[in-house]
Amino acid sequence: MKIVKTIVILLVIVLVFMLFRGCSAYNKMVKLDETVSHQWGLVENAYQRRADLIPSLVSTIKGSSSFEQGTLTGVIEARAKATSVNIDASQLTEQNIQAFQAAQGQLSSALSRLLVTIERYPDLKTTQQFQDMLASLEGTENRIALARNEYNESVQSYNSYIRRFPQLIFARLFDFGVRGYFKSEAGAERRVDIDFSGVGGAQQPQQQAQPATPAPTEEGGER
Repeated sequence: MKIVKTIVILLVIVLVFMLFRGCSAYNKMVKLDETVSHQWGLVENAYQRRADLIPSLVSTIKGSSSFEQGTLTGVIEARAKATSVNIDASQLTEQNIQAFQAAQGQLSSALSRLLVTIERYPDLKTTQQFQDMLASLEGTENRIALARNEYNESVQSYNSYIRRFPQLIFARLFDFGVRGYFKSEAGAERRVDIDFSGVGGAQQPQQQAQPATPAPTEEGGER
């Protein structure tokens, strides 16, 4: 009887400990998951701000009747595709993040071609209206880079926590899945998506949007 009683007591202690540990782990995972969702919202806001600027930019450039319409059409089409790719915060898988990043990358490339083309129109690029639009676009690119970096940091904290033992048990039990990172594209260390050098003329110093920090290859420590 004493042996049975001792075993029962030990089982109760283990169950109580697991319940306490499970509650603690669940609450921590919820907190980290909410942080990831919040940072993703900031990423979306930054990209949406860029998308909102494009119609005004296109309208400003259209004032030059000789400007290549094909270049403007490319930007408009790329914007439409980029804004059509939306990801719910609960579906931030690696595959979905890659699809989102690919669509936004096409828009960045279209904008890059647009800025290169503008070099052939000195009268256009020196107007105050265009300078204002360029400054807004440049600031938005910097916001995007910052938002992506902060999102990656929050994902690193979340992923590293739910993949450690014993949290991984509760993560699978409560369906907390791994979140995807923004990753630097091939050659990102040698170039930027949108190059503002030379476009602003003498009115602005050269500044460039920095590429997002590549996803870490090792798990970070618990925060």
